Amino acid sequence: MKVAVIGATGLVGQKMLQVLDEQNLPIDELIVAASEKSVGKKILYKDKELTLISVDQAVEEKPSIAIFSAGAEVSLQYAKKFAANGTYVIDNSSAWRKDKDIPLVVPEINASDISVDNHIIANPNCTTICMLMALAPLHRKYKAKRLVISTYQSVSGSGHKGLNQLAAEQKGEVSDNPAYPHQIHENVIPHGGNFSETGYTAEEDKLVFETNKILHSDIAVTATVVRVPVFGGHSESVNVEFEQQFDLDEVRNILSNTDGVTLYDNPSENIYPTPIMAFDKDDVFVGRIRRDFSIEKGLNFWVVSDNIRKGAATNAVQIAKYIIENFAI
Repeated sequence: MKVAVIGATGLVGQKMLQVLDEQNLPIDELIVAASEKSVGKKILYKDKELTLISVDQAVEEKPSIAIFSAGAEVSLQYAKKFAANGTYVIDNSSAWRKDKDIPLVVPEINASDISVDNHIIANPNCTTICMLMALAPLHRKYKAKRLVISTYQSVSGSGHKGLNQLAAEQKGEVSDNPAYPHQIHENVIPHGGNFSETGYTAEEDKLVFETNKILHSDIAVTATVVRVPVFGGHSESVNVEFEQQFDLDEVRNILSNTDGVTLYDNPSENIYPTPIMAFDKDDVFVGRIRRDFSIEKGLNFWVVSDNIRKGAATNAVQIAKYIIENFAI
């Protein structure tokens, strides 16, 4: 069993190595690949030094599974080359998410969308994963009709550039390679991804499209993405209108019994999710559950997750685990 991590030096790539170690997958050989400038350097995995190779070299190794976290451009260039060798590619970029022939997967929700012939599988955007972990079980019960989402996304979603910009600005310095067009320290920026002609950003459009692809639904979705001066952990305020009436106690019971979700909801005791409590955890945390009295079947909830773990690395490793267990590779 050969597994390759493409983009192993990045923020998500490093977390993928950590999660692979934690999940204890049956890996005989781990291949780590990165950009040409990193080739030959060493990286630690299970207290062993691994040598970084190029992506071209990784293709020649013909791994059973290749987990990509190197950006859309690299994925578009190399994913099909790996797939042609029989490798199962799990891609964390936006490169393949809209392709109708490629499954977009959150394992707890739609792992069955993956067939043995799907040699490229797309990992959804971090905000989509976080929100759907809570919404999907409620949608199955009450059928969601409309969603209004506001995100509060940490700078780790922009990789090392985002982290470095916030750290520099906290010290009163100017980042020499900023991730954002404005100061992020002591500020919030309503901007995630490039703006389209509609006035929405790429991150907002992802929430609309990915929600319905994963759920096989036609829910009306609108979103506003906001970057906040938090180092790690994405938060989302979600307003959902259901087609069927719901009971709040039943909602809480459903969420309490959903794998990968932790209900953290007792506002009278100041118990509700925050990014700090979600740090380096795989679960998605849900709280501030309350009825929306402005519409008949409306619900508000607040959801928080570690965007680098369940929002990226852990979800990809879970897909790899599903492939290993179901396709006898």
